[in-house]
Amino acid sequence: MADETLAGRLKKNAGETRRPDGLSVATVSMATIKDAALAFGVPVREVEVAAVENGLVPLRYLRNQDAIPSERQSELLRARVLLVGLGGLGGSILEHLARTGVGRIVAADGDRFDETNLNRQLLATVDSVETMKIEAARARVAQVNPAVEFVGIAAFLVGTDFVDRCRAADLVIDALGGLKDRLALHRAAAAAGKVLVTAAVAGWTGYVGVVPPGAAGPADFFDAAEPGAEDSLGTPSPVVALAASFAAAQAVRVLCGVAGTESAVFFFDLENDYFEKVSL
Repeated sequence: MADETLAGRLKKNAGETRRPDGLSVATVSMATIKDAALAFGVPVREVEVAAVENGLVPLRYLRNQDAIPSERQSELLRARVLLVGLGGLGGSILEHLARTGVGRIVAADGDRFDETNLNRQLLATVDSVETMKIEAARARVAQVNPAVEFVGIAAFLVGTDFVDRCRAADLVIDALGGLKDRLALHRAAAAAGKVLVTAAVAGWTGYVGVVPPGAAGPADFFDAAEPGAEDSLGTPSPVVALAASFAAAQAVRVLCGVAGTESAVFFFDLENDYFEKVSL
């Protein structure tokens, strides 16, 4: 009798792909995954999890190996992330998380794009000006990786909203602009027992912090009533892209269980070629 399970179908339609290093790997294509999802009436993400856990590599993740082994890829596909802010930092972080295969991303931002966002925000295009950032993010994730479940909140989170959303996530990412709400988000993540990844930029400088629950973080050292330094120093695109990439990398490492136990902040200054890690 034929194996009519999801795993059986995937194995039957798997192929062999040679990696750039010459190793041959059992893989499944995007078309095979989509067909299986339709046939079994399950989300694409569930099919990808079944593939990875049965020794098959979805072709879209082939170049993640060996940096992200299959067991880690499975963890990422099952992970839940809360991303607060979809501007320059948040839009680029979202892109990296979706391409890496983080399974469920809840993102919150009540803003619309305007022309001043075009210098640095990945989701900002001539066509997206005046549209909600959430809708541009939703469309982008669907284009990049349909396995990712994207939940958009077209609002600015405040007060208890932070805590409730943090509790439902495995990891919290602070991609806010300015200083006003950062400490509240930091405290909400701590109250929910979640690791917080936080990033900020100003001029040619920036930082990325990883803050375990109850540990000190960058927001503890700023005055929330003061304007953010980016208001006067600007936010060039290369600086935003670097901070977002660094934050996404730290988020992936936390979700894979290889980071997040130590409170640390990574500072950089691209004008003076300066990089430093500071433990808090």
